[in-house]
Amino acid sequence: MAEEAQRAGFVDPDIEEIRLGAKLSGSFDDIAKRLSSLELLYVKRNPDNIIILRIESRDIQKRPFLFFLITLSGDSALVQYSIAHDTGVKMRRLYIIKNLLNVLSLISDIYTVDNAALFQHADSAIDDVVNTIPQSYSALYNTYDSLYNEYKELRRLNVELTASNKNLIVQGMQLSNENRKLEQKLKELQTYSDEALMVRVQDWIEAHDSTIDIDEFSKITGVTPPRIEQILNTMISRGYIEIKG
Repeated sequence: MAEEAQRAGFVDPDIEEIRLGAKLSGSFDDIAKRLSSLELLYVKRNPDNIIILRIESRDIQKRPFLFFLITLSGDSALVQYSIAHDTGVKMRRLYIIKNLLNVLSLISDIYTVDNAALFQHADSAIDDVVNTIPQSYSALYNTYDSLYNEYKELRRLNVELTASNKNLIVQGMQLSNENRKLEQKLKELQTYSDEALMVRVQDWIEAHDSTIDIDEFSKITGVTPPRIEQILNTMISRGYIEIKG
């Protein structure tokens, strides 16, 4: 199946996971009831665990493309998530940890995880993002010096969380807000080639009654079909275009 998908121009995302020790002090029914009201999350109650799923986007075949799956068992928590090939792995990992913190903050009185391990994952993810920003963008660093200082403050607060579980909800929300700011700023570091191709695709779709013939578009633009497929998936995942029918 994977070979057929590649020949057709589809590239499946990579899958990574985070596993943590956990302790259930309430019941799975309590967890399901508390989380089921959250928008965009699918919650399933099983006899031995709770499954929490969010599908962020689908590919042009309507298969789940970007998603994360959280399985809460009595003694462990497993997070599995996809990473698109044109997405920063380290930023994706930080985004997933942020969502995990948000979920855990809502059930902290009935379900707890190994906080030391969780905070190590969070601190490592933050370090990876900060340390991989190219030095050639020093001028940009100066422009966003205030944001960078706030981000370092988040790291300090994250260390303090290891000593006090009572601050989990407050610091989790701060991490969520600052992460959104950082994602917005990092988008400005992307190259222009993909964005220019997205504009070309959008113009084509508008001029051809909301359709695109990949082979014809490839011949005219000189762009290979696999890259066009990837750009379409990216545009779908970003909400630039939608699949009809």
